[in-house]
Amino acid sequence: MVCHDGARVTVYVDADACPVKAEAEQVASRHRVEMKLVCNGGLRPPANPLVELVVVSEGPDIADMWIADRAGKGDVVVTGDIPLAAKCVANGARVLRHNGEALTEANIGAQLAMRDLMTDLRAADPFRQGGGKGFSKADRSRFLNALERELRAAAS
Repeated sequence: MVCHDGARVTVYVDADACPVKAEAEQVASRHRVEMKLVCNGGLRPPANPLVELVVVSEGPDIADMWIADRAGKGDVVVTGDIPLAAKCVANGARVLRHNGEALTEANIGAQLAMRDLMTDLRAADPFRQGGGKGFSKADRSRFLNALERELRAAAS
């Protein structure tokens, strides 16, 4: 798939702990879009010729840096990592969380602030447990619809 400015669209998936790899592959394949699963290892190489497994060296944020260095205008990035999302949004990429929520220039600042606040709250109370909600079928469905919408928008 080619973006409106002539560049090829690529879907980048921050694949470590990503619950929607199969769904992303399904939508990317339907659109004939190249997809890169970026991780530190531990994933099986996909049989799909449109999907490339990129294994980066071990270390904090190496996969994130790899994606941030490559994702740009017209590309779609799937991640739950807010700092990575902020870098990709700044580069002009479209960013989706695993639950289908789009991270954009309009909301990424608030997301970064909320992330920092939650980090501070966890540090202040080391006995705090949980707080997050589980990943649901509805989240998976929202992700499928959101990725479909983002790929269509990238092509128009």
